[in-house]
Amino acid sequence: MKKRNLRMNVFYIPALLLILFFVLWPLIEAFRISFTQWNGYSQDYKYIGLKNYLKLFKDSNFLIAFRNTIIYGFGSTLLQNLLGLAYAVFLNSRFKGHSVVRTFIYMPVMISSLIMGYIIYFFVQYNRGIFNEMIGIFGMAPIDWMASGTRGVIIITLMNSWQYVGIAMVIYMAGLQNIPQMYLEAAEIDGASPWQRFRHITFPLLLPSISSAVVLNLIGGLKLYDVIISLSGGGPGFSTHSLASYVSNQYFKAQNAGYSAAVGIFTFLFIMVVSNIFTNYFSKKEVDM
Repeated sequence: MKKRNLRMNVFYIPALLLILFFVLWPLIEAFRISFTQWNGYSQDYKYIGLKNYLKLFKDSNFLIAFRNTIIYGFGSTLLQNLLGLAYAVFLNSRFKGHSVVRTFIYMPVMISSLIMGYIIYFFVQYNRGIFNEMIGIFGMAPIDWMASGTRGVIIITLMNSWQYVGIAMVIYMAGLQNIPQMYLEAAEIDGASPWQRFRHITFPLLLPSISSAVVLNLIGGLKLYDVIISLSGGGPGFSTHSLASYVSNQYFKAQNAGYSAAVGIFTFLFIMVVSNIFTNYFSKKEVDM
């Protein structure tokens, strides 16, 4: 048995090597670079200690990106889970054509976020954008939708929520279908209303699904990058940048690789801490229930 287990463990080696070379080693290198002053291209760089990390919270553009990251992460997670749960409850009734509706809702997930950003750009662009063409029918003046940072952040959050709501929907549908119907039937016989059945039976039994959906959506929102690059490029100015897109901006445009690495390490630690907090919270809730 030991020899068999040893032979089976050999199959883990390729996966471990991939993780080592494409995850752990780049992370270690990024951590090292974050202590340097380097433009990302030259052979010369110097170690400057913690200066890049001390600079983070003095950098107004970083603070804007950090604020936007929180909005993208928590805003998208809230919308995706509320809509995903509503869609799942609606589609769980198995009406005629529910498979078509489910496919239609899930379809945006299969499109690259980068491509989706370019698609939405044709809706919100100032000249001949679809939204401006629509409001022009009613005699309204065209709006430069992405000229305002606040409006741009809202549009990106709504777009990301719409694109990935299908993931939450599928997770909740799987959870709903695993709930024994006898619990709901017994509660109905006892006179429980639909809301009471949902609150006291369905919702507690959905906690594992809620935990998975929330953590997945939260991580996706906090590391949002593609759609920002294709839809707004982080502009106007730095007003729609996330931490992930700000890393790219500082490395390639500002040619400040050391500072970019510090922002990246901060982003990694922030997402890890937030995801662990939510995972532990839901794990305790599941035990309490």
